[in-house]
Amino acid sequence: MTTETLLDPQQLIHARVQLASEIDRGSAVLSSRTAEAFLNTARHPFVPVFYRNTGSTYVPWRITDGNHDEWLRQVYSNQALVTEVDGVLADDAEPAGQTGAATSSSTMPRLMADMLDALDIRTGDRVLEIGTGTGYNAALLCFLAGTQNVTTIDYTAPLVLSARTRLRENGLEPTVLRADGAGGHPAGAPFDRIIATCSVRRIPQAWLDQCAPGGVIVAPIKGTLDGGAVACVTKLADGRAVGRFLATPAAFMPLLSGPEQLLAIPEQLDGAQRSAAISGRVLDDFQFSFWAHLHLAPSVVRRGRQVDGQHSTTLYDAADGSAATITDRPDGPPTVTTAGPRDLWRPIEAAYEQWRAHNRPRREWLTVEATPEGQSVAYTAPDASVSRWSL
Repeated sequence: MTTETLLDPQQLIHARVQLASEIDRGSAVLSSRTAEAFLNTARHPFVPVFYRNTGSTYVPWRITDGNHDEWLRQVYSNQALVTEVDGVLADDAEPAGQTGAATSSSTMPRLMADMLDALDIRTGDRVLEIGTGTGYNAALLCFLAGTQNVTTIDYTAPLVLSARTRLRENGLEPTVLRADGAGGHPAGAPFDRIIATCSVRRIPQAWLDQCAPGGVIVAPIKGTLDGGAVACVTKLADGRAVGRFLATPAAFMPLLSGPEQLLAIPEQLDGAQRSAAISGRVLDDFQFSFWAHLHLAPSVVRRGRQVDGQHSTTLYDAADGSAATITDRPDGPPTVTTAGPRDLWRPIEAAYEQWRAHNRPRREWLTVEATPEGQSVAYTAPDASVSRWSL
């Protein structure tokens, strides 16, 4: 028994209308063209099975598991749906579930809509998508640009096969390829629009090279910390790409490119101690954390946890062995314990002071510029002073 036979056609239409209405209510400006794409593109064929997080286990959920109405409500809610855990697709998971970390998902529709709106696709535009995932976003791209103009790539073979099959079953035949997203798709270049549904520290040069002059790239930028931001840049005739960040917060999974390298963060530091000016909890503020990550080297990683009931954050830079653990105390200011040649918490304290002095700039107030020589983010204060950081 299939989803289509279990659900009434009018019910499916109503679900799409409800989702489009919810997206529209949450977006600053949603074009009629983007709304039309969501109204005419079903989500459920691309997420027939997804995971529910039960706390310790991700359990696969199919419409045949009962409560059809609740299943449909979840599919057409403005929520990200986890579709892969530790490389195991929800379709292939045992009924008892899967433990581990989420490794792929169907993006929150409101964020998808804002990114598609920023991409400003016209019929006939040649579009490259980095990160096929379920294929749902590729289906929306097909509606906006025309199926023959869309190329979508993903690093994970099972995702590519699944998405290609589901797109074809829904009458869509974009080019679906397995490839390293960092390299783009040079054989299909130039592209008028490039969109990534995975995060990168900086925009890969290949994407800049493969974007046509006047073209647009929309890509989530995220470093060590949570609270990434979606860059929207336009390729200029001189080869530069310039633009701003969207207001919508973004927490995409990182681009997979080559073997994953896992760093062992020290469990406990026994170096010098001092009082901290701020708690490690400031990094849980998505607005500040994006500003903060601009002050850290790309090689720095973070781990947050509870130690003896107190919040603790550790920053670690494998490049030189520097580390800092910031632990809250109930009877005084937080304590910083350091190791290695640098105190990694000092730049964060300075960044926080600067951020507050500038009245807590939002991500959409920042500009981004990418050139063959380097990439940078800048903030221009009301007094015309400019702060600039390299990505």
